[in-house]
Amino acid sequence: MTETTGNLHVMNRAALTKRLVAGLKNREAVIGGIGNSNWDLWAADRTRGENFYMLGSMGLAAPIAMGVAIAQPKRRVFALEGDGSLLMQLGCLSTIAAQGVRNLCVVVWDNGIYQITGGQGTPARASGTDIVAIARASGIASAAWAADEAEFDALVARALATDGPHLIGVKIDNEPGREQTDRDPIRFRESFMRAMALPV
Repeated sequence: MTETTGNLHVMNRAALTKRLVAGLKNREAVIGGIGNSNWDLWAADRTRGENFYMLGSMGLAAPIAMGVAIAQPKRRVFALEGDGSLLMQLGCLSTIAAQGVRNLCVVVWDNGIYQITGGQGTPARASGTDIVAIARASGIASAAWAADEAEFDALVARALATDGPHLIGVKIDNEPGREQTDRDPIRFRESFMRAMALPV
């Protein structure tokens, strides 16, 4: 478990999303935040009914994932969220910790920019804000930076096997999403609801 951002390997969000989804075997739910987070989830496996794609609601992947996790305590739930989006809803980290959501893991893709709106730097980048440290200070004890791909895999495995809540911080490159998600929120809602009705 990496404590600081000093020696982190910069990774590729699309490749890690594909690795994450490929390793899910028990109908785990995955909530993709707006923009690149859900575009890469879509590209990784658009046939998975357990994937939910955020369209136009910045910062709500983690709160929605928290709701799913509370409603379905036997199901593991992942939120894939960009650093800029998480900054819009930092308070959700305290709420997640206070609720003790044991089956939730928030993955934060951190490239220090608002990528889909033109690449503007985030306030966190300008100030050197450490999102993992904020998560720990909010009460999420199982929060860590992934130093490289192998540690990312190990942190995901821990989130699947142990009680959380968990948060995984990942320093990523600026590669844009490979494909854009279909703009069909009703279909996504219905598909996700059907998948959530199935037992784990």
